[in-house]
Amino acid sequence: MSLVVRTEPSDDGRPLLEQLSEFRGHDRTAFVRDDEGIVTIGTAVDLTVIRGAGRFIAARHALDALARDTIVTDVVRRPGTGLVAIASFTFDDGPQSTDAAELSHSVLRIPRIVIGRHAGTTWRTEILVDSSSEPGDHTSRAEDDGHRSIPDADRPRYAGSTLDDASWLEAVDRVLGAIGEGRLDKAVLARDVRLWSRTPFSVPDVLRALASRFPSCFTFLVDGLVGASPELLIRRKGEQITSRVLAGTTRRGVDPDEDGRLGVELLASPKDRWEHDLAARSATEALGPLCTALKAPSAPSLVRLDNVQHLGSDLTGTLKRSVHVLDILEQLHPTAAVAGTPREEALALIRGLEGMDRGRYAGPVGWCDSEGDGEFAIALRCAELDGDRARLFAGAGIVEGSLPEAELMETWLKMRAMTDVLTGL
Repeated sequence: MSLVVRTEPSDDGRPLLEQLSEFRGHDRTAFVRDDEGIVTIGTAVDLTVIRGAGRFIAARHALDALARDTIVTDVVRRPGTGLVAIASFTFDDGPQSTDAAELSHSVLRIPRIVIGRHAGTTWRTEILVDSSSEPGDHTSRAEDDGHRSIPDADRPRYAGSTLDDASWLEAVDRVLGAIGEGRLDKAVLARDVRLWSRTPFSVPDVLRALASRFPSCFTFLVDGLVGASPELLIRRKGEQITSRVLAGTTRRGVDPDEDGRLGVELLASPKDRWEHDLAARSATEALGPLCTALKAPSAPSLVRLDNVQHLGSDLTGTLKRSVHVLDILEQLHPTAAVAGTPREEALALIRGLEGMDRGRYAGPVGWCDSEGDGEFAIALRCAELDGDRARLFAGAGIVEGSLPEAELMETWLKMRAMTDVLTGL
């Protein structure tokens, strides 16, 4: 298969999500933060990604093979131009179900149209399967993507969880038992909640609401997975890499005084600081061998979002050699921020106790180009949308000193990022 790719500057200054809303269909994707990033329309190629270990390397090999047969004309020449793939990878190496029909899968897509923006420069890329194809021939203009007022009787309703609250609390207690026995230091337990609605969820409305409420987060949409993640897993731009580690959470206050007090308490909490340090250490241990220099702060700072505040550490580094962003993912994912420490022991507990397949929740989501540059967040604060059905996710890091009921409340706080949007449209 050969592709023809052309990238040119664009003078369309409208917000990226507004440009995306002109089109309809399930093959629209987005990865946007503060109106910078990319949105895509249509599908040129959907590449198959193997399940399990090695999926990031296999994805890179597939992209490299495709790039060898691609003709690129790129007058903008910056990360995110030329041949670009949008991706959303599964969290786990192994399947969490024995039913082949229920196995989750990664998504690796070459779009037909990419609209990108960075530092005031906007561009448009068209990717054709061959020179006779018409750009965007698998897309259509939107007819009914505007905001719709939903009567109270039709608002989404709770439709259950894989584990009820009591069972999830018991799972947290079992993790604490394993920690007390010295088998591990931390495990992140996630849970899901399902919603149903009499009317289909409007994906453009969800995207706009998330971007408006969480402008500092990465608003993403890939094959039905939509969310607003505060956590940058990895950004590669030439030799430079960046990563943000978040672990340790508390709620926002009802007024500035309470908000400030809660933030001070979070910074001073030995339990939350230990949880955060484990996550930061796992990232530095994965990235350090790849870099000539890797800078990490001596202590975390507060990262405040609309509904919660976190402990955060920003890592920056210079690569020793040219390493594709997908190869970096192979080393980095999953960090202790979404799995635990030690990694394999934590993953074994997660598989045995969560009772569900995370799918692409807590996996890498983002984009990469043929030069190896790219940007991936961790798929957090997200939901799988399918017509009038939604499956929401949230997790909490369990360490010594964790209280099961407090961890349950933390998952509800995190899940409000999506529940407030989905029930308020």
